[in-house]
Amino acid sequence: MSLLQQPLLPFLPFVPFLLLLTILCHFIHRRRGLPENDKRRLPPGSMGWPYIGETLSLYTQNPNNFFSKRQKRHGKIFKSHILGCPCVMTSSPEVAKTVLVTQSHLFKPTYPTSKEMMIGPEAVFFHQGSYHSHLKKLIRSSFLPSAIKGLVPKIESIVLDFLPVWEHSKVINTLHEMKKYSYQVAIISVFGKKLEVDEMEGVKHLYQCIEKGYNSMPLDLPGTPFHKAMKARKLLNEKLRKMIEMRRENGEHGGGLLGLLLGLKEKDQLSDSQIADNIIGVIFAAHDTTASVLTWLLKYLHDNPHLLDAVKMEQEEIKCTRLETNRGITWDDTRRMPLTTRVLQETLRSASILSFTFREAVEDVEIDGYLIPRGWKVLPLFRAIHYSSDFFPNPDKFDPSRFEVAPRANTYMPFGNGVHSCPGSELAKVETLILIHHLITSYRWDMVGDHDGIQYVPFPVPKQGLPIKIHRISEI
Repeated sequence: MSLLQQPLLPFLPFVPFLLLLTILCHFIHRRRGLPENDKRRLPPGSMGWPYIGETLSLYTQNPNNFFSKRQKRHGKIFKSHILGCPCVMTSSPEVAKTVLVTQSHLFKPTYPTSKEMMIGPEAVFFHQGSYHSHLKKLIRSSFLPSAIKGLVPKIESIVLDFLPVWEHSKVINTLHEMKKYSYQVAIISVFGKKLEVDEMEGVKHLYQCIEKGYNSMPLDLPGTPFHKAMKARKLLNEKLRKMIEMRRENGEHGGGLLGLLLGLKEKDQLSDSQIADNIIGVIFAAHDTTASVLTWLLKYLHDNPHLLDAVKMEQEEIKCTRLETNRGITWDDTRRMPLTTRVLQETLRSASILSFTFREAVEDVEIDGYLIPRGWKVLPLFRAIHYSSDFFPNPDKFDPSRFEVAPRANTYMPFGNGVHSCPGSELAKVETLILIHHLITSYRWDMVGDHDGIQYVPFPVPKQGLPIKIHRISEI
């Protein structure tokens, strides 16, 4: 099946190593082994193939199928083995709350080894305690409404630059173009301004190389995606260090998150490596996920003409007000889009780009009668919760009206939950609403070719990145 070819590419280099990995399996098993009485208390489930576990099964099919099949067989808590990590998965909102909120001190934030090494060990994602609290406050402050308000004209400028380019292109790959857009927004949020073209492209090229290795197996052998990504990571680190050094020498810290981090007083100052890791972390968090959500949003609107018409009517009212006062879009305008916001909320639920998050047990923990051994990953399954008919009736139907009433606590978590929830969620919403406003009031779009189907790379996205043709409304 052609849809499975692309997701499998990152794993093909490892096929020759399967025999070797099988031989090593005994060592890995002993290293992670548990006393017999504890093994019987582990959640039910399968650990899959040696080392590879169930990674291929998860990343080469609809995640809903992967999760629901195991839920039916084992219940709402089950064990698995993903990206080289033994793990426990849960689709229980109560257990998710325990892991992410009420007992979060027992579960440190983590990612698979490949992502940790590529983002950087000093990134806020991977820490608890005072260092995490300090960094989280700093990062949050750069994404407060007061900070985002100042970015709105810059984001609008980016949108207005992109739209004519899309219009004059024969066909655009929506996902690729939304990645370009979300990348530029991430850059101005980090650096406070657009970078010079050479800097922009240099950082982008290296980040794209890293991106290809995020979900690879952590084998640092020549030719593997992980090896190529780590080489790019070293080069990007050097580039960022030079940019940091230049700002320090000039004494002009600039705006954005970087300016905030460079402007810290002596006792709170961060090292260059800490700053670099957190810059890469923010770009990582703001890039792929937002682009995927925007791609799905355009598809859902196209597939639901009645919603498209209703959203267009809401946006036209805001456009009329803008034109009367001869101004661009503002933060306050984005607060006056209730229907568009509900459509975005339903997109976040239905697409569930973040299928799960990784936590790691810092000690042996017992939950619901099952043992979660120290060092094991714990994955709250946001997607499985979002698709539970207990919380969202008829979950396969795209229905924004369900958000006219607030969902039950701990059942809607598109940006995570607890102290490690995404600090840039508000920026993601604003950049989405600004793009939709200008796109829907001045253009229409048509799907090109077969637009049914989903591919997983590894986030679920419409087939072939949703090829579309954009037309200016005035020319129709």
